[in-house]
Amino acid sequence: MVKNTILRKRDGFDGQKLIVLPKKIITNFLSKDPVTRQIYITDIGYYPKASHHYAERPGGINQHIIIYCTEGYGWLEINKKKVEVSPSQFIAIPANTPHKYAANMDKPWTIYWIHFKGETSAFIIDLILKNSENYKPYLSYNEDRIKLFEDIYYNLEKGYSGDSLRYVNMIFSHFLSSLIYEDKFNHLEAGTGNDIVEKTIRFMQENINKTIRLDDLSAFANLSSSHFSAIFRSKTGYSPIEYFNQLKIQKACQYISFTTMSIKNIAISLGIDDQYYFSRMFTKLMGSSPNEYRKKIKSDNKV
Repeated sequence: MVKNTILRKRDGFDGQKLIVLPKKIITNFLSKDPVTRQIYITDIGYYPKASHHYAERPGGINQHIIIYCTEGYGWLEINKKKVEVSPSQFIAIPANTPHKYAANMDKPWTIYWIHFKGETSAFIIDLILKNSENYKPYLSYNEDRIKLFEDIYYNLEKGYSGDSLRYVNMIFSHFLSSLIYEDKFNHLEAGTGNDIVEKTIRFMQENINKTIRLDDLSAFANLSSSHFSAIFRSKTGYSPIEYFNQLKIQKACQYISFTTMSIKNIAISLGIDDQYYFSRMFTKLMGSSPNEYRKKIKSDNKV
């Protein structure tokens, strides 16, 4: 059969990097240490121009897999769906999920890949898939993300001391956050994209000293109030006005900490004429009144 005449390789590529952490290290340290047991790497590698790369796991494996393609092409077959993978896309494969993937025969991919486990790993992979499409989210190339990977690999190459293992897996958490929250990792300006929620938050920040109502925010977003509120809550977990008030209290804390402004004037500077309403709002969020907060700041010598 043709299938048997095609060279297929799991690894063994010119310039490849590969580290498989020892089972003893995983069992005795990574899965038990209070820091690393939350999420930890079990395997990590880099395959440049991985011609004939192929992996098939009918029963899946007991680790989650991330494969980040920077050049070339490949494909993934998972849950009876085959998807093509292009540069600046990454594959997210949950543990124990049957799958197979391979490099394109003509333009094989260059990939960075990591297998990981841990108490929060299933939740993390769900977050990634929630923000993805067809198991292959798009990522703009960012040199800082590659440096995180290289830092992890460099330190693992030096051995498996407890400090090294904690360090690399704390970096790995940052690496994962760069996949899930790319806009925050890349410091994208709200005005440069099409995300109306990010644009609205920037509008809130720029108008923190004003009284703004839901109708004003929905008008800025050019959406109906109900539609805008639903979109905003879906992304942030809060209603637009509740979120705006949180930003006001954040600014109030800065005024209380760094100035001698009276509480009344702080409220006015934030577009709130009713000092008592402001105090109630502050207390509800911060757990203490503005005056109590100021006393605590002074006693803690935080200023």
